[in-house]
Amino acid sequence: MRVKAVISYDGAAFYGFQAQSTTPKTVSGALTRAAEKLGIDSAIVGSGRTDRAVHATGQVIHFDLPSHWQNSLEKLKTVYNRLLSPHIQIKTITPVRDTFHARFDAKRRIYRYVFKSTPPTPFENLYACHLHHSDPEKLKEALKLFEGTHDFCYFHKKGSDPGSTVRTIFRTDVKNFRRYIMLYIEANGFLRSQVRMIVAACMNYMHNNITLQQIDEQLAGKTMHTTHLAPPQGLYLARVIY
Repeated sequence: MRVKAVISYDGAAFYGFQAQSTTPKTVSGALTRAAEKLGIDSAIVGSGRTDRAVHATGQVIHFDLPSHWQNSLEKLKTVYNRLLSPHIQIKTITPVRDTFHARFDAKRRIYRYVFKSTPPTPFENLYACHLHHSDPEKLKEALKLFEGTHDFCYFHKKGSDPGSTVRTIFRTDVKNFRRYIMLYIEANGFLRSQVRMIVAACMNYMHNNITLQQIDEQLAGKTMHTTHLAPPQGLYLARVIY
């Protein structure tokens, strides 16, 4: 039986989601090792990869269960969480059709980027990015440029072949909560480090380092004006929609 699980994790504890031959400290690796202890011999497939130090509050995975777990999903969640604590948490486990695929069936993904307008405390330093001289309206103005369908060839990190670099961003938003500023980007999919490059471009505009026209030119594939990546610790995979 195939199941879908919604999970959250502390990206500061891992070198990214995807399993790597050079280190066991990946989210996928931790999930696989814990599953093996429960007699689950299945690949753990995620809705997408997150980079080193990037967090998730709504990552989705799928895997196949042996018969002895198929009628005990709540118990499985409890025992699995015990093995994964404290850096990964299984939030829900639900049965799905046998052909369900966490990555290919996803229709939309939502990322959240968290800024703090005052210097983060030692307990917040790995979970928010300090934003000097914040101007939420300028961030919102720059983010709006990215809405719609675009070729993001100049807004992703090279090193992998995505096939097509065209993506559709359905919605962007900026929200204030006490001393925090949160950016939201919802799209049909994201390229490698695309969100961090978009956020960095918006930060550069807010600090008057580039103009809206220059962002537009880069988005049109004419000229590269910024190649910076926003720090990973502020980024969260918030939700995957099917």
